Amino acid sequence: MDAFTAGLLQRIKATESDLTRARETGDDFLVEVEQGELDDLHRLAAEHGVEVAATHA
Repeated sequence: MDAFTAGLLQRIKATESDLTRARETGDDFLVEVEQGELDDLHRLAAEHGVEVAATHA
């Protein structure tokens, strides 16, 4: 796995964790921010042919 792929997958994992935490604390604004970031990361992954495992987000 190259550095780009590893970094992207790590960012996705971190963002998923942040999104879960935002949902658990009821921070609706942060949920929107993290979901937007996660959507962007998934789009970037798709554009570069990086497969991402199914998420819970």
